[in-house]
Amino acid sequence: MIFIALDTINQKKIKSIIKKTQNSKIKFGYKFGLEFLNSKNGRKFVANLKNKITFGDYKLADIPKTCRSAMKAVRDLKFNYVTIHIASGLEALKAAKKVAGKTKLVGVTVLTSLDNKTLKEIGFDKDVKKLVLHQAKLAAKAKLDAIVCSPHEIRLVKKNFKKEIITPGIRLPGQDKGDQKRVMTPSKAFKAGATALVMGRSLLQGNIRVNIQKLLKELN
Repeated sequence: MIFIALDTINQKKIKSIIKKTQNSKIKFGYKFGLEFLNSKNGRKFVANLKNKITFGDYKLADIPKTCRSAMKAVRDLKFNYVTIHIASGLEALKAAKKVAGKTKLVGVTVLTSLDNKTLKEIGFDKDVKKLVLHQAKLAAKAKLDAIVCSPHEIRLVKKNFKKEIITPGIRLPGQDKGDQKRVMTPSKAFKAGATALVMGRSLLQGNIRVNIQKLLKELN
């Protein structure tokens, strides 16, 4: 499974991306981020999208009551996946999971844009791997359905979390890292144990169909 990160509010562009990724040998899902979900007609677009695997990347992070209410508020959109920051705490994770229904609740670990240096700037005294390991244990305790982590922490997470592992920070060979710190190629991420990948600019910049062919070649 490859989730395409639709990081735009341009619905015409999104429709084009979805169309160009339909007749592929790869199973695609569509990840809608905060930019689109908070746009004027974003909610309506998702509500009208049929027969697609959808991922609401809300990254909920609040007190238990608010996380629970937020999950209830988006249930009508029937997302297959919705994200919540594991850093919200065990009670918030449990509260959101309790009302998630058929939607898979996905725990977000340390963002792939962060590294040990930036974690220290925020105030964390643990390094990335130790923090992700701790969060994976918390996700398992809260009985979340999936977890988001850097491909570099997949093997670590698998020891403590036995469900779906979704990894962003994916780049085709030779591509620039951009604002990501911890990246990996698709084939290496799957070999490490990822069940799904998130790819945005690495597939969408330039000719999408050509990039998909590059991805197929890299995976084979």
